[in-house]
Amino acid sequence: MEFLKMSIIAVGISVLMACTPKIAKQDKVEAVKNESEMDKFISELMSKMTLEEKIGQLNLLTGGDAVTGTTVNSNIEQKIKNGQVGGFFSLTTPAKIRKTQEIAVNETRLKIPLIFGLDVIHGYKTTFPIPLGLSCSWDMDLIYKTARMAAQEATADGLNWTFSPMVDVSRDPRWGRVSEGNGEDPFLGAEIAKAMVKGYQGDDLSKANTIMACVKHFALYGAGEAGRDYNTVDMSRNRMFNEYMLPYKAAVDAGVGSVMTSFNEIDGIPATANKWLVTDVLREQWGFKGFVVTDYTGINEMVDHGFGNLQQVSAKALNAGVDMDMVGEGFLTTLKSSYEQGKVSMGEINRACRLVLEAKYKLGLFEDPFKYCNEERARTEIYTRENLQFAREVATKSFVLLKNENVLPLKKQGTIALIGPLANTKENMPGTWSVSTDLSKAISVKEGLENTLGSKVKVNYAMGTNLLDDPEYQKRATMFGRDIPRDNRSKEIMLKEALSVARKSDVIVAAMGESSEMSGESSSRSDIRIPQNQQELLSELLKLGKPVVLVLFTGRPLDLSWEDKNVPAILNVWFGGSETGNAIADVLFGDVNPSGKLSMTFPQNVGQVPLYYNHKNTGRPLEGAWFQKFRSNYLDVSNDPLYPFGYGLSYSKFEISQPVLNNSVLRSGGKITVEANVKNAGIYDGEEVVQFYIRDMVGSVTRPVKELKGFKKIFLKAGEAKNVSFDITEETIKFYDSDLKFVAEPGDFKVFVGNSSSNVKEANFKFE
Repeated sequence: MEFLKMSIIAVGISVLMACTPKIAKQDKVEAVKNESEMDKFISELMSKMTLEEKIGQLNLLTGGDAVTGTTVNSNIEQKIKNGQVGGFFSLTTPAKIRKTQEIAVNETRLKIPLIFGLDVIHGYKTTFPIPLGLSCSWDMDLIYKTARMAAQEATADGLNWTFSPMVDVSRDPRWGRVSEGNGEDPFLGAEIAKAMVKGYQGDDLSKANTIMACVKHFALYGAGEAGRDYNTVDMSRNRMFNEYMLPYKAAVDAGVGSVMTSFNEIDGIPATANKWLVTDVLREQWGFKGFVVTDYTGINEMVDHGFGNLQQVSAKALNAGVDMDMVGEGFLTTLKSSYEQGKVSMGEINRACRLVLEAKYKLGLFEDPFKYCNEERARTEIYTRENLQFAREVATKSFVLLKNENVLPLKKQGTIALIGPLANTKENMPGTWSVSTDLSKAISVKEGLENTLGSKVKVNYAMGTNLLDDPEYQKRATMFGRDIPRDNRSKEIMLKEALSVARKSDVIVAAMGESSEMSGESSSRSDIRIPQNQQELLSELLKLGKPVVLVLFTGRPLDLSWEDKNVPAILNVWFGGSETGNAIADVLFGDVNPSGKLSMTFPQNVGQVPLYYNHKNTGRPLEGAWFQKFRSNYLDVSNDPLYPFGYGLSYSKFEISQPVLNNSVLRSGGKITVEANVKNAGIYDGEEVVQFYIRDMVGSVTRPVKELKGFKKIFLKAGEAKNVSFDITEETIKFYDSDLKFVAEPGDFKVFVGNSSSNVKEANFKFE
């Protein structure tokens, strides 16, 4: 046991380097000693391994409870006995995992344990808001705690590896997987990446309640052409490093244990076989020490890219620096032949095998392969009352109030009409990529209102319309158990019923938007409005002249131009997880003051996409009012977003003063502090996200009009005021130049402080 404890110290140091400013000299000595002991253990083990057994460690199989792709492996038990499996995913519960692990450690020649993973994306059984929604909390401590709780539950159910966080920057809401990421900004994405890695992995990977993280999808997956999933990506390396790479690097700096390659190509080479990406950048430039795994059948899919047959692409992936093959078994079936033919070296096979074995060593699996198979933990630590209460709190902090014309908060009196296809569907509340949650236990909007209001307020419900008019489209939009049973009555009868319910009520709550599977993997949309039939219902409800609140469900930014013009109050609730309905009630009735801020721009229409705040100027930027001939603009719509990055209303009114700098000149090695006063001028206590942006006015390469460089979420009682400050150093203003050197260049800068990317006040400084 002491041997294991010492070895883990070394791992802990590397894993937590980003959050530990200084490491004691004794700790460094112990780290070197324990890494040496790990190396000795792995070397001795590998000296006993055959070529086939080494290749077997590179094989990751599935076939369990929560399959997340179209391919399922077969004859798994025999492959484990043959030493042909290194890890397994989509299998849960201590009993099932113990049974599978027993085959590996009792019925194989070298008794090497398996690693067990799952897509634990936004919670395990207790489910939190979808990542895009969670990012809108702008609360890093909260996000850290969600990952920590997810690790606690997942490890209690036998798991030790998660394929999370997903940190792909994306500026295209047509892409369904924006729901799984953190929005458009690299700085915010990097802060979230660090928080989640630390939450999953804790301070000691050998503990039974920590889980190895896997940052994905490396790299640039969110920049696919036309917003279509798995599509081609093509961009300059300068843009890669300045606008897309920061969150991946932040996860590596935080000590993430594994990295997953992406499906797309980069510079004409698929990421899964891109040596520049996986070896030159990830390992050599960034110093990544963990192992690299493909995405689901990522190696096999390079055949369709036109990159070779299975043997060729498998060899290319290994030689690029990939260590583990997810599901496709290309490594298992071809690497021996490639080695014999001189297409891959023993050195490459040994490298991959060693890194996989090191991950198992760091997790403590060699000392106790069954450390995660604790039935008592599974009974007592999953889906607890405390966990659900926390999930409810988190959900309220993810909601973004987009519009409010003196409608919210609602009073707990009178009669409420609850109308819409998403009002009474608990199965859709957890959101996409919640593969392990119990959908039947989620709280619908109807249940949430009834739980909160009890007998105080009467809730009248009507579906009003189906999710979509097209039943085939609805099937595609409600997969994986998220079905919303269709009402086969005519649209006219359903509308009549909804209007009757609404007329008998004092206020209308319309639960509308996307179903959970209208976003997510392979769920791209070319039309990002709410379905037309839902908008038609909403239009008829508005004609009644009663207060209407649109409770909007979505996994992406939508075109809400019509809704913004016509609906008096819009609360964007994304998909809030297990406690969605209760959390919605908390915010609608003012028990919680909304504080979410958009992490992704909402366009006026899909024709503006991609649209993001940190764009660059053209040589003919629009100046002043739209429209100007021979300027960069549209004939039919302004350049402005509908709702900008960082935007979100509150029941309070916050006032932010002009920022003041303590010095107008920044010098190398020095620091400037910018400070602003924030006042809650409203009648409700609440939270505000104070945002800090910088613009580099002149650069050796063109620079964005604005870049997020800091933010602080503060709580203020009604009438209270606080000063908020941000530090500016040389590191703050660095960027990658045309030679991809990370530099700070002398010149003029603007700073902006405000509560959204468009609502800011500015000041100036120079860097000399």
